[in-house]
Amino acid sequence: MATSKGEIAINEDFCKGCGYCIEFCPKDCLILGDNFNSQGYRLPVFAQKEDCTACTICGKMCPESAIEVYKYLS
Repeated sequence: MATSKGEIAINEDFCKGCGYCIEFCPKDCLILGDNFNSQGYRLPVFAQKEDCTACTICGKMCPESAIEVYKYLS
């Protein structure tokens, strides 16, 4: 049986640092990082890559559509 693993891409220029992606990730794959974008917003970091199931909740919750989710079957 194949299992899904995911990867995300965060468009740093669109991110407003709201933290919804962090708050709603059921696997706690995202954390608030130390880096800022050009607008001064603190950016999320994809910290627990191995736990991501590509559920797409982070991308759906992002009001700025700054997150793309990619699903890989293994």
